[in-house]
Amino acid sequence: MLVTERDRMKDQIYALADQLGRERSSLIPILQEVQKAYAQVSSFAMQVIADALGIHPVEVNSVVSFYSFLHTEPKGRFVLRLCRTISCLMNHTEKVAKQLENELGIKFGETTPDGKFSLEYTNCLGMCDQGPALLINDQIYTHVTPDKVHGLIEECRSVFGVHAMQQKEGH
Repeated sequence: MLVTERDRMKDQIYALADQLGRERSSLIPILQEVQKAYAQVSSFAMQVIADALGIHPVEVNSVVSFYSFLHTEPKGRFVLRLCRTISCLMNHTEKVAKQLENELGIKFGETTPDGKFSLEYTNCLGMCDQGPALLINDQIYTHVTPDKVHGLIEECRSVFGVHAMQQKEGH
């Protein structure tokens, strides 16, 4: 019997529900794990999660569409989220944004053609006294300047290169 990607995803979601619980309070942790595994939360995944938790799919979709850190389309391996609150704007976020766009060759809301980088704005990273602030995946960077952008991007590229080499070598 041929096991499809959807079958694997369904099995994984039900295993997550068993592990994390089948209450509404488990919804966000399950969504986060699905996104981590599949780089997005597809409509199929939302339906399976709803079934596993015994809730309506509209509830799942509402949570996914509400939180900017959850998405229904694949994002890059590195998601760069630049804070655009007033305190960061006062510290010249727009210059950092322009440098990020120049460095990556994309605009905010886009992903590089190779799938490595996505640029997004976010509304607050809780670092108002240290702005401009930039979140790259789960790592926060503060006092970001246009001069620091190249180094941050290169750091990501080197991590990606090491990861790609390990995959080729079977590690």
